[in-house]
Amino acid sequence: MKIYLGADHAGFKMKEEIKTFLRGFGYTIDDQGAFTLDPNDDYPDFMRLVARQVSSDPGSFGILFGGSGQGEAMLANRTRGIRATVFYGGPEEIINLSRVHNNANILSLGARFISTEQAKKVVKEWLSTDFPAEERHRRRILKIDGAAGDLPNF
Repeated sequence: MKIYLGADHAGFKMKEEIKTFLRGFGYTIDDQGAFTLDPNDDYPDFMRLVARQVSSDPGSFGILFGGSGQGEAMLANRTRGIRATVFYGGPEEIINLSRVHNNANILSLGARFISTEQAKKVVKEWLSTDFPAEERHRRRILKIDGAAGDLPNF
């Protein structure tokens, strides 16, 4: 499984740690940046790259790392075929639901609100949860993606 990663300055340290964590499980990682810690970088520059890669690479996933994860997910969700979910604490059940109900293909993490250990747990859960492709969820995803005849990547 290929996983695209992207982070700005607020999520840079967490991205680097999660990258090592994921490689330990044998995942193929494609880091879209940032490649250095730059307090003046702008998250859209990196998140857009991840969203485009995931959109054009069926079966792949993306993980975004920002301060809150909110703006990062908003940007990603502007890309056709992307269904980004946000996690910055709270009930971890939302991670499972994002995959089972919405077939989320990008996870956006709020690095200022969760620890790296919590991020590892959430990422592992998210990547190990399959989309069962029940008819009602497929139908809803088709509506999210814009056209009934336009099948998203399941």
